[in-house]
Amino acid sequence: MMQNVKISSYQFLVLVILFTIGTSILILPSDLAENAKQDAWIAAIIGTGIGLLIIWLFTKIGFWFPKLTYVQVNELLFGKWIGKALSLLFVFATFLFTATLMYYSGTFLTLHVMPNTPMAATNTLLAIVLVMAVRLGLETIARSAEIFIAVFFLLFFLLVVSISPEVRIENIQPILEADIKSIAQSSLFLIVTSSVDAVCLLMIFPAFINQPKSAKKTFLIGNLIGGLVVIIITMLCILVLGADLTARQMYPSYGLAKKVNIGNFVTRIEATMVALWLICLFTKMVLYFYASIFGLGQILNLKDYRPLTYPLGLIVVILSLVIFPNVIYQQKFSTTTELYFSLTIGIFLPLLMVIVYAIRKKQLKKNPDHS
Repeated sequence: MMQNVKISSYQFLVLVILFTIGTSILILPSDLAENAKQDAWIAAIIGTGIGLLIIWLFTKIGFWFPKLTYVQVNELLFGKWIGKALSLLFVFATFLFTATLMYYSGTFLTLHVMPNTPMAATNTLLAIVLVMAVRLGLETIARSAEIFIAVFFLLFFLLVVSISPEVRIENIQPILEADIKSIAQSSLFLIVTSSVDAVCLLMIFPAFINQPKSAKKTFLIGNLIGGLVVIIITMLCILVLGADLTARQMYPSYGLAKKVNIGNFVTRIEATMVALWLICLFTKMVLYFYASIFGLGQILNLKDYRPLTYPLGLIVVILSLVIFPNVIYQQKFSTTTELYFSLTIGIFLPLLMVIVYAIRKKQLKKNPDHS
């Protein structure tokens, strides 16, 4: 099952940027500061650098068989049954990540934005838009992301300029006080959420891009730009709130926006932070959901993936409401089970693919339909 759709390299760039930023813009500064303290921004830089190496690996895998998606490459390399089993693991992981992001969204909105609205209502509304987006297809998702990216960077620029008077250089000193182990542990969160999980984009790259060769550079540039946004937000959190307060808060960048005060006139623009986060979170959620739905459709050899959207959309809402009994459990899940899933489908499986491809390269290249 293949789609007759193509998106431009620029549209793919936009999708990569928003995916890379994702939930990181709101949650990650706290995770980075927990171990690395005031050196959290250094951990963010290291994480972005290592993440680019992982993205480079994904581009290499994508160009082995540029007409095939990640699920199809699995079946080609490992055989029909093992390939389908590994692809099912990929589909399950991306579907689980969709439900997790919906839980993040519902929790944040009910805690900070709409406390009198039940989480089931916010998640259901989000799921309706999610299903609509995936049913309309990749081109519609990409075009909407082009609008989102302009709004995102406008609001991001406004936030950075507005908060700059509150910056205190002493909050970032002394530099390099944290040991290497602490910095490495902190950077792992960024590497996984921003780069390792980007393996789901191999369901788009390069099969559905009209200029696949330029898209290779686009994949790397998009990840770098997204990483720079996370570095800037992390640095601002440390400079304005301090390392201790950043580490203690669940949503430090939301607290950062509350600190804005320009002449006692422009104050508390935290709605800006909400808009920034929802743009990135929704785009990332759509890409996860699209990867899981389209991947499952290919595993089942369906002519059209769209009939799967309604039942799986309903399941993702239910799962988002029951998956975590509380926030503490969710945080533990993110650092254990979710982390293992990410490393399995985003590091272990791609490296296994590299080994198998190296062994079977000559045999596979004999079939011109795959290249």
